[in-house]
Amino acid sequence: MSLRQVAILGSTGSIGVNTLDVIRVHPDRFKVTALTAAKQIDRLAEQCIEFKPAIAVVASAEGAAELSQLLRDKNISTHVLYGSDALVTAVTESGCDTVMAAIVGAAGLVPTLAAAHAGKRVLLANKEALVMSGDLFMQAMKQGGGELLPIDSEHNAIFQCLPERFTKSPSDHFGVEELWLTASGGPFRDVSIGDLASITPEQACAHPNWVMGRKISVDSATMMNKGLEVIEAFWLFGLALEKIKILIHPQSVVHSMVRYRDGSVLAQMGQPDMRTPIAYGLAWPERIHAGVAPLGLAQLANLSFSEPNLTQFPCLGLAFAAARAGGTSPTILNAANEIAVGAFLDEGLPYLRISEVVERTLSALPSVAADSIELILSVDAQARQVARHVIEGLK
Repeated sequence: MSLRQVAILGSTGSIGVNTLDVIRVHPDRFKVTALTAAKQIDRLAEQCIEFKPAIAVVASAEGAAELSQLLRDKNISTHVLYGSDALVTAVTESGCDTVMAAIVGAAGLVPTLAAAHAGKRVLLANKEALVMSGDLFMQAMKQGGGELLPIDSEHNAIFQCLPERFTKSPSDHFGVEELWLTASGGPFRDVSIGDLASITPEQACAHPNWVMGRKISVDSATMMNKGLEVIEAFWLFGLALEKIKILIHPQSVVHSMVRYRDGSVLAQMGQPDMRTPIAYGLAWPERIHAGVAPLGLAQLANLSFSEPNLTQFPCLGLAFAAARAGGTSPTILNAANEIAVGAFLDEGLPYLRISEVVERTLSALPSVAADSIELILSVDAQARQVARHVIEGLK
């Protein structure tokens, strides 16, 4: 059995750390060829010392100098690079055949596209590759001839519940009628709108079920993440938007479901632990031990499901609207949300203003055909500028 050569984009984040956790258990199956991080130099150094990748990438020259010194002190020969172009180098020149795309936000778009063009097995945990450039990304995967495996727990669950023969042709769905994405509802699913006005970043980041980074935790609280996942599912699985549904499922045991024409509903269940979909993607089509405790169904008191309230979660409605509009609307949505969430976390923007910033930015910019990466990145930059302007006006 040959070793899979793995590059991890975003190795110090929660997905990256969990990926290394799975790889650590299976040294006979996986070799790390590249690790990348933005600013967590000490943590990246520890990872490089343990896994000895050929390439490591950080955001800045200063960070690269610091990392290089730390690795020299330990006689580690990893080649240290920095900057956005170096992220592409990590997936194209490190000798990898598998890329874990786990950089949060638009920063992960270009290297993930490069991995697709290069024919790698892409383990997609970066929503933005499909939200911002769904058509371009799927074309790149097809042209590159690689394999695309979704790592988000919801899309991974759907992938597991679909028939092996499933295709994206409307006449060839093999009885698939609907996709049901489950959502925990985050920490505020039972909080009234009036009580959300004083929500703090610490409260928004305290997810009841999952351990995640700060930005995605806020997206879970607003349910923007679920809206982005609808856009992802549209591109991944090829069903019409009206056939992609969301259900609030507070227990986070059923990770998503597929409804078939004959009345059957197939669900993928498991612990709320990202190591399960990560292990599935790394070893597919085999299944390997992920270090996850078995699910004790007899110990579960109940499983409940309900439809989301769009008044409670306005970001979810905005995401559906952007998905229906198509073109660059999802790019604008994503960029404005990143800026608004950042302002909430760092600058004191009130929680309830996040959706307002996104809505005003969407209204301010026209949607055009997303037919080139250059255009998409330009629109992304414009939307960020507009969102910052909106935030300034709200202060």
